[in-house]
Parts: sequence; structure tokens; C-alpha cells
Amino acid sequence: MRAELLYGKSGLSIEVPDHAVIIEPAAQAGLADEKGAVTEALRRPEGLPPLRELVRPTDRIAIVISDITRPTPNEKLIPWILEELSFVPEAQFVIINGTGTHRDQTREEFVRMLGEDVVNRIRIINHHCHEKEELTHVGTSSFGCEVWLNKEYVEADFRIVTGFIEPHFFAGFSGGPKGIMPGIAGIETIMTFHNARMIGDPRSTWGNMVQNPLQEMTSEVNRMCPPHFMLNVTLNKEKAITAVFAGELFAAHAIGCAYVTEHTMVPVKERFDVVITSNSGYPLDQNLYQAVKGMSAAHKIVKQGGTIICAAECSDGIPSHGNYADILRMRPTPREILDMINDPKFRLFDQWQVQKQAVIQVWADIIVYSTLSEEDVRAAMMTPTDSVDAALQGLTAKYGQEMTVAVMPQGPLTIPFVQGEQA
Repeated sequence: MRAELLYGKSGLSIEVPDHAVIIEPAAQAGLADEKGAVTEALRRPEGLPPLRELVRPTDRIAIVISDITRPTPNEKLIPWILEELSFVPEAQFVIINGTGTHRDQTREEFVRMLGEDVVNRIRIINHHCHEKEELTHVGTSSFGCEVWLNKEYVEADFRIVTGFIEPHFFAGFSGGPKGIMPGIAGIETIMTFHNARMIGDPRSTWGNMVQNPLQEMTSEVNRMCPPHFMLNVTLNKEKAITAVFAGELFAAHAIGCAYVTEHTMVPVKERFDVVITSNSGYPLDQNLYQAVKGMSAAHKIVKQGGTIICAAECSDGIPSHGNYADILRMRPTPREILDMINDPKFRLFDQWQVQKQAVIQVWADIIVYSTLSEEDVRAAMMTPTDSVDAALQGLTAKYGQEMTVAVMPQGPLTIPFVQGEQA
């Protein structure tokens, strides 16, 4: 039978055995009136008065957005927020692109993310986690680091954070407080948030908010300098808005996480020999670094010694910025890389993504279908393929004609878990 994977901007059609199990959420329709739903949420938020009653005409307002690697529909959300706050002069707004540790966006990318009208009217800045002069110290974390946040955010009279909520491979869920921490934090703070002990904690996993150390740290940091208002949404596979969550940061985010749990966490009876996953298509599958999320979702249900086939376009390469590719070359095997990262003396930017990848590779083989060169894929200790169909057919020699196969067309937008195992 045919299966359609989210891949790049166009999708990918593959042939899978008739007995393959397709794992994805029940289809969700986009809201009939997205603007109406968002406006209603801004006017009737969770735990707060309406947004326009909270803001004064003299306020300097900072709006934090997620960067281009996230599909948050800010080309809709930001104009609707600005319309709701039209009594505030446009010169008093700043939009802060929450890059975390990622690269800057260009003007052309901001136009795609926000629309040309917003780019022409409102001041927009990229967050720079390494630039101390662009940061402000707001406290000391109980997790063992000083806390630095974007200076313009801290100094604003009114702070808004936007985002979208989906299961996250170590923070439990995205959105909410993660827009601030790590979105606009300093590198010292981010390195602690992503250290080997935090990432390696078994509670740091998909869909878990209970004693998850990453959620505990991001919550702690947010309380030091909280956003005054949160606007988050959920999306379907067409990237249409399915629900809106607005208001007080923690209350509104908790409601959103419960909604996502209900719609995306899918139980299965047992693990599979082979799991085929996407990385949710563009923009999440822009590079191999981000594609670890799709692999991690598949890891939840693949047998030990099994194989994950990941289809991620990787139009932005490995990527070229950061230390991800360099760390992968520091040791010859995933086990040795994992041991290196778990050494308390090891501390290097991007180690968290390599750590998650190495954990998966110690458990299962990974085959990658992408636009990357064979050399780049092999340097990451994965196997390249130019055909998902051929790769799957070739695995019958390893697992036999009765090999069990699962397909995750939406990648990490769906989080399967084995019944009886920790979800």
C-alpha cells in the first residue's frame, strides 16, 4: 500500500507492506475562523483579563516568536496581536526572534515568517545567545548556573510570548515557557539546560511534564522574568490552527499540553522491527540536527536491534553552524560518543542533540533519505539511501519476510508509546 510522508514542502509517497501499521493522530480539521478564535482567546484568556486591558498606550512591548525551524503561524498571530493592540504606537513594539542557539534569520526569511507588512512596520531583532552585551542577568538557577535573558525582553514594560505546542523529545512539550528558556536565554544558561545529566534523565522525554528537570528549569527561569501574556496554538499536518491557548503562561500552557496529549500520544501493543518516520516536513526537516526529533519519536517503538528509516529533506544541510557535525566526528562509534558526552568534563555547544542521537543509535540502526550527500550521512554514522522503498525491501534480508513495520507519516507530530512501557 502507499503511504504519504510529510517531507520538505511537497511530501513523499512510499510503498509499504499491506500489514504495516500507520501511526498518526486522528485527522483534525483546522478552525473555520482562525482569526476569530485567536481574537476570542486574546479577549477571554486563561487566568487574566483581556490582553488590551493589560496593556497601556505608553508601554514598550516585546513579542517573542519562535524561529524559522518551527511552524508557528506568526504570519497570522502577530498581525492579529498588533490589531488588538492598535492603540499602542508601532514604534513601541519589538519582535524578538527566539533563536536559542540557532542562526539568525534574514530579512527575506522574516518576510516568510511574519509577512512583509509586519517586517516593514515593526522593529525585529534576532536573539544572540553568545552576545553578553545583549543580555541581562536576572538571577541564579537552582540547577547551577547564572540566568541571562535577552535585554530588550527584560527591559520591556509588557512581554508577550507566542508559540505552538507539540510533544518534545526531552522537554515533554514545546511552547509555553520554552519560548523564553531557551528561546531567548544566554549560552551559559542554555548549556546547563542542555547538559548531559539533564538530557539523560529518564524523565526528560516525550510528553512527560512530571518531575521533568527541563520543564522544572524552564519554569524556574520564566518565573524570574515572566512573560505577561502567552499565545500558543496547536496545528494539524496541513499546518492549520486546530486550537488556541492564551493567557497566564503556566495555566494556559498546561491546558494546551493536555489537549495535545489527547490528540497526539498514540499507544501501540508492541515494538516493531522497522519504523519509518518523517521529520514533519518543512520547516522542521530543514537539517539533520532537527531530524533527530523524528528519529527519537521512532525510537519509542522500534525494537532493540531494529532499524529506523528517517525521511528528512535537510535543505539547510547538517547545518553548517554550531558543533553538531564536529562532535559526531570526535569518536568512531555512537557508544563512544555517548560515553564522551556523559563525562562531566565534556562541555560543548550542541552536545545535547548528539547525545539524543547517540542514544538512539546504540539502540537501533538509522537509514536516512534526504538531499544530503552520502558522505555527510555516513559521517553522522547513519546509512544513506536514495529510495525509502528500496531500503525497506533490503531489510527483509535482515528481519525476514514477516518483519513488522510501522509508519509515522507526520513524524514527531505523533508520539507513539508501547502499552505497559513508560509513555
